[in-house]
Amino acid sequence: MKLENIRTFGELKKAGYTHRLIKDELRQNLLQKLMKKETTFHGIHGYEYSVIPELERAILSKHNINLLGLRGQAKTRLARQMVQLLDEYIPVVEGSEINDDPFAPISRYAKELLQEKGDNTPISWLHRDDRFAEKLATPDVTVADLIGDVDPIKAANLKLTYADDRVIHFGMIPRANRCIYVINELPDLQARIQVSLFNILQEGDVQIRGFKLRLPLDIQFVFTANPEDYTNRGSIVTPLKDRIGSQILTHYPEDIHIARTITQQETSGAAGEKQHIYVPELAKDILEQISFEARESEFVDAKSGVSARLSITAFENLLSTAERRALQSGATNTTVRLSDFMGIIPAITGKVELVYEGEQEGASHVARQLISNAIRSQFLEYFPKIEKLQKEGDPDPYSATVAWFFEESGFELLDSLSNEAYRAQLDRIAPLEDLLATYAPDIPNEDKPFFKEFILWGLVEFKKLSKYNLSDGVRFKDLYGSYISGL
Repeated sequence: MKLENIRTFGELKKAGYTHRLIKDELRQNLLQKLMKKETTFHGIHGYEYSVIPELERAILSKHNINLLGLRGQAKTRLARQMVQLLDEYIPVVEGSEINDDPFAPISRYAKELLQEKGDNTPISWLHRDDRFAEKLATPDVTVADLIGDVDPIKAANLKLTYADDRVIHFGMIPRANRCIYVINELPDLQARIQVSLFNILQEGDVQIRGFKLRLPLDIQFVFTANPEDYTNRGSIVTPLKDRIGSQILTHYPEDIHIARTITQQETSGAAGEKQHIYVPELAKDILEQISFEARESEFVDAKSGVSARLSITAFENLLSTAERRALQSGATNTTVRLSDFMGIIPAITGKVELVYEGEQEGASHVARQLISNAIRSQFLEYFPKIEKLQKEGDPDPYSATVAWFFEESGFELLDSLSNEAYRAQLDRIAPLEDLLATYAPDIPNEDKPFFKEFILWGLVEFKKLSKYNLSDGVRFKDLYGSYISGL
C-alpha cells in the first residue's frame, strides 16, 4: 500500500512511517544523492566548485542560509531547487492551517483533533512542490503579514473573546511550517520586522498581539540579499545575521563558455521558434562578451551588477532583429549579421545601471560602446593585434584589406541584401579570404560571411577603416581616403 493512500493516523503508524524535521529530511536526502553521485542542483552552471559545495555543506549542517550576491546570480533558483531534496509526500493532520505533523502537532486545532479521534484522526498528504513559500521583502511588509494577527471576523463568527487563542489568524511563516520559506531581498525588510524573526529562528516562540504561543515551527529558512542593499537601501540587523547559520556568496559566470551555456539553456524556447535563423558561434561569443565588458565598464555601476538576463534578452532581440530583416526582404531563412547587433541596444539599456558619467554619455551611447568593446576583445582572440604605430618594415596583415578600401569610393552592407547578395558583396574583398585562411582556417563555411564582416568592424574599432551608419545598413570607407575627400 502506497503511503499517500493512507487516510488515518492509525494506518500511518501501522505502516511504520517515521517522521523527521525538515532539516533532517533535507540532510538525509542530500546524503543519499551524494553517495549515488547524482546531480544535486540542475541547470545551475558555473557554481560546481564554489556555490553548490558551500550550499551542500550548509544543508548537511542543518543551517538556515543567506545567499548573498548581485542580481541575476540564480539565488532564487537555487532556493527553489532545494524542494527536490524533500520527501515526495509528507502526512499532515487534515484541515490544519499550519501543516501539523500528526506525530508532533503544534496547533491547538491538531492537538484537540488528535485527542478526540486518536488513531482515527484523518490524514492528508502534502506534495513537496507545495512545500515552498516565498516572500519578496518590501518596505510595506508587516509583522501581521509574516507572523499573524488577531482576526475579529473569526472571533465574531466563532463567538470567542479576544482572550481565546483561536481568534488568531496565522501569517505566512506559521503557514509555511514544515516547508522551505524564502525571503528575497532581506535588507529591504524594515529593522523592526527583522527583529520579529529572532525568536522564530532560534527559540520557536511566536508572539501575536499579546498571545505568547509556544510554536516550535519546523522551517528551513533561505534568505537572499544584494550587497548593494547594505549601503543603499538598508541592512540586515546584526542579531539576525548571527542567527543565520551560513552566508554563501554567489557570483557571475567566470568565462564565456559558462555564460553561453546559461544563455542557451534560458533561450531554448526562443531558439526553437526561430530555427530558420542561423547564429554563428562567434556571434554568441560577442553577445556574451558584452556582459563581461559591462561589468568592467567605467560607465556602469559595478555595485548594482549586470544580470545574466542581459545576455538572455539580448540574444532574443538578436534573433528577432534577424527575423524581421529576413521577413522584410522576403527570405525564409537567414544568418545573423554583425549589423543585427544594433537591434539588441534596447535589451542592454534596460539592464545596466549607469553611474553619473554614464548618464552624461547617454544609455544608448554606452550600449553602443559596450558592443564596440566586445568586438575589440573578440577580434584579438582570432587576429593579430593592431598597433597604433607600425614600425617600418614590420609586416602588416591588414594592409591589403585597407588598400582595397583606398581604391573603392565606398562599400555598403545593406539590410535589404539577401543572404546570397550579402555573401557576394563580402566576397568582393579578396584580402578578407586570405586573412581567414591564415588566422581562422577551421571555421565552418556558413560562418565565413559573418567573420568577414567582423574583420571590417574590428578594423574600424582599431582605426584602420571608418564606418558610417545608414538608415538601411552600414558603409565602410578607407580612413584617410575619406578624410582627404572631405578636404
